[in-house]
Amino acid sequence: MTHLQAGLSPETLEKARLELNENPDTLHQDIQEVRDMVITRPDIGFLRTDDAFILRFLRARKFQHFEAFRLLAQYFEYRQQNLDMFKSFKATDPGIKQALKDGFPGGLANLDHYGRKILVLFAANWDQSRYTLVDILRAILLSLEAMIEDPELQVNGFVLIIDWSNFTFKQASKLTPSMLRLAIEGLQDSFPARFGGIHFVNQPWYIHALYTVIRPFLKEKTRKRIFLHGNNLNSLHQLIHPEILPSEFGGMLPPYDMGTWARTLLDHEYDDDSECNADSYNAPAKDIEKDLSPKSMKRSQSVVDPGVLKRMDKNEEENMQPLLSLD
Repeated sequence: MTHLQAGLSPETLEKARLELNENPDTLHQDIQEVRDMVITRPDIGFLRTDDAFILRFLRARKFQHFEAFRLLAQYFEYRQQNLDMFKSFKATDPGIKQALKDGFPGGLANLDHYGRKILVLFAANWDQSRYTLVDILRAILLSLEAMIEDPELQVNGFVLIIDWSNFTFKQASKLTPSMLRLAIEGLQDSFPARFGGIHFVNQPWYIHALYTVIRPFLKEKTRKRIFLHGNNLNSLHQLIHPEILPSEFGGMLPPYDMGTWARTLLDHEYDDDSECNADSYNAPAKDIEKDLSPKSMKRSQSVVDPGVLKRMDKNEEENMQPLLSLD
C-alpha cells in the first residue's frame, strides 16, 4: 500500500483492487501516464495535476488511462467554458449559501450497505425568490468537491435520492434544455464521482415527461442506474435499507434536518435567520438562467469527446424554451 491509499480501510482497498483495477505496485505509473497526456490538450488549463487529484479520476474510470484523462480534461474544460458559474465558488456565496441551507444537497449521516454516501434533494424546497437553478447546481458541485476529498467515497461512490413531492408544474417549467444540459455535462460528464444509483420518489407525471426528454442524452450506464419509484417506497427500501433512511422516505430515522450539510460546509458562517437580497447574487450566474424570473414560494420544510463541450449560446432561443408549457 502506498501513501496515496493511506485513507482506505482494508475492505475498501480490496474493493478498489477487484472493482477498479487499482494496483499499489503500478499506482504511480498509472498516474504518470495520465499526467503525460496533458500536453495533448494545450487548449485547456489544467490547474491541478498532482498525484492525489489525478487518482480520483483514475478511480472514477476504473484505471482506464485514456478514459481517466478524458474525464480530467472535461472537468477543466467545463469550468473553462462556464466561467461565470465558478466565480465566487464558495459556500458563503449568497446563492450557494441559500441553496445549501434549503438542503441542496443534503447528506445522510449513515452510508448504505455498499459504503456509499447517500445524498438527498427535496425538489420543492427550491425558493425561486432567493436563488436560481444554477445556484443549486453550483451548491451540488461545491458539495461534491468537498466530499470527493474522502478516498473512501472515491472508491465507494454516492447514491442520490430526489423527492419530487409538491414540486409544482410551474417549477418544472423552469427546467429548460439549457439548464438540463448544463447539469448533465457538469455531473455526468465532467466530475470524478461514481454514482451507484439515482432514485426518484413521489414524482408527478410531468417529471416523467422531463425524464423522457433527457434520457437520450444520458449514458447507458447512467440510464440503468436511474430508478423511478413513484409512491412505492417498498421498491426504494429493497435497494436502500429503511434503517438508515429518514421518515420522509419511509425510513426508521427522524425527519431529515435540511441544514445538516450546510452547517458542515459553512461552519460559523451558518446562521438560521440570514436573509439574502436577490440583487446581491452573482449577476453572470443569473444571465445563464435569464429565463428564470424569481417568484416567492413558501414551504415548511454521455461521455463527451474532448472539445465537444460548448459554451451556451445565449442566442439559442430554442434551448431556452421551457420543456413544459404553461398555457
